[in-house]
Amino acid sequence: MSAFFIADIRIHDPQRYQAYLAGFMEIFERHGAKLRFISSAPVELIRGTWSPSGIVVMEFPTLAHPRAWKDDPDYQSLARIRQDTTETHMILVDGL
Repeated sequence: MSAFFIADIRIHDPQRYQAYLAGFMEIFERHGAKLRFISSAPVELIRGTWSPSGIVVMEFPTLAHPRAWKDDPDYQSLARIRQDTTETHMILVDGL
């Protein structure tokens, strides 16, 4: 069953964030993942107060895969760049 990692990312240092993007795909794909959706376009708020800046939806084969990805030492080094250059909210969802 697929698992989905969903991130709401607000980039506050786009120039430094490029270093994160440069190393992201190689590590990401190593864990069997696929990008399903990336958008920084305005969203239509239907209900509530959520106001995302940028949405990323990633699909992994199982729940174990995104956990291994986020704990991968190579990704941990890269994640520090993301943490320094963005405000990010993330959730992990088990698919149907």
